[in-house]
Amino acid sequence: MLNILSPSILAADFCHLEQDIKAAEEGGAKWLHIDVMDGMFVPAISFGMCVQQSIRKCTEMFFDTHLMIEEPIRYVEEFARLGSNGITVHVEACKDTKATLDAIHKSGCRAGLSINPATPVEAVEPYLDKADMILIMSVEPGSGGQAYLPQSTDRIREVSRMIKTSGRDIDLEVDGGIRLTNLKEVLTAGANVIVAGSAIFKGDITANVRDFMQIMEE
Repeated sequence: MLNILSPSILAADFCHLEQDIKAAEEGGAKWLHIDVMDGMFVPAISFGMCVQQSIRKCTEMFFDTHLMIEEPIRYVEEFARLGSNGITVHVEACKDTKATLDAIHKSGCRAGLSINPATPVEAVEPYLDKADMILIMSVEPGSGGQAYLPQSTDRIREVSRMIKTSGRDIDLEVDGGIRLTNLKEVLTAGANVIVAGSAIFKGDITANVRDFMQIMEE
């Protein structure tokens, strides 16, 4: 399965957001991770539809929209209209997870399902017939710059085994604390979509993307 880097704009400089996105794109990134936080499902509030609508005008990158919000089904159609290519929701935040994944597909987007570090990985298993991607959070969601939780590696391996057993072509994404020093560990465990924020947007963005992609393409 193709390895994909999805830089998270949560760590970008919002005074120069378009330039930061262009720098990541110049480095070879094809996806852009958009973390939407509502202050309820997670403590932080990040940004919403107006930001995504604005940046859609400056790039054709795949918008990997991550809805860290309560009852995300309420906003699926609108985010799809504003340029999402994939929409990921949390199993912990949905009253009806299957209906939410169905709504994402109906909107024309790829459907992702995420779990927090404390949630047993078995929570995603009932939905493998509907999910196009599983997202393992390797930090507590809500803020960038955190350290990777070591127990995440075994969780990635377990979900990778579930996906193989399902026989479906499902991407496995990991988000939180991923840097050049632990990237290979995460890939070897079975992940193929890597979210990185601070490790990309702090310093030389284009060079950082290229460094990540060099390892991911080995």
